Amino acid sequence: MSDLNVPMGPPSPAVGQQAPNDGGMDYRDWVRRSYLELVSSNHHSVQALSWRKLYLSRAKLKASSRTSALLSGFAMVAMVEVQLETQYSYPRVLLIGFSVCTTVLVAVHLFALLISTCILPNVEAVSNIHNLNSVSESPHERMHHYIELAWGFSTALGILLFLAEVVLLCWIKFLPVGAKKQQLSPTVSPSVSDSGWQAALASTIIMVPVGVIFVIFTIHFYRSLVRHKTERHHQEIEELHKIKIQLDGHERGLLNVGNIGNVG
Repeated sequence: MSDLNVPMGPPSPAVGQQAPNDGGMDYRDWVRRSYLELVSSNHHSVQALSWRKLYLSRAKLKASSRTSALLSGFAMVAMVEVQLETQYSYPRVLLIGFSVCTTVLVAVHLFALLISTCILPNVEAVSNIHNLNSVSESPHERMHHYIELAWGFSTALGILLFLAEVVLLCWIKFLPVGAKKQQLSPTVSPSVSDSGWQAALASTIIMVPVGVIFVIFTIHFYRSLVRHKTERHHQEIEELHKIKIQLDGHERGLLNVGNIGNVG
């Protein structure tokens, strides 16, 4: 955002100080010019903040679209390419869980991809215009909740469902391996000594701590992000309070100069 760096001149003296000798400029003109410079600098600061929000929204939409397209594609390929053993009687709960998890996973990622596909072109069109005032044409402020929803579905809920998909896929793939008793009699449950059952259990044991760590990291990251936003809002409120004090001082200076001119 090199075009947002507005060069500022030297700081103006306070109202009570003597105005510089600038080509015969009197005190009233100097106060009015200082007031306009202050208002203009504050306007550019607000515009720069809006541009930062626009770029952040665009980055979130791009990350959501890439992640959703990748993970939903993997889930569809896993559901299509999985080969069920016709001679093995799978537990009904396992098959239903795999079907539901795959469907919800694809639906969540496609919903996030839909939001990103609808909003991202409008944000991209505005971000490519090198004009400070064009940021108001972007829908990122009005569609802020949809952007956050797509980002949360794609990164948090979508990845968690993908981890569950991997576990269920391991059970479906490895459970029939070595289950000779299950092939002979569907009523006999697989024993602990079966290699397929052990492989599926190992994948579950590995994936459960990974899922717990993922949830803890997500909560910690969200709390850190909220804390950062809160601190930034406090700083912005303090800066606005300082700007208000400066504007009040310049307005009083303009009123004093106007009163002096009327008296004269």
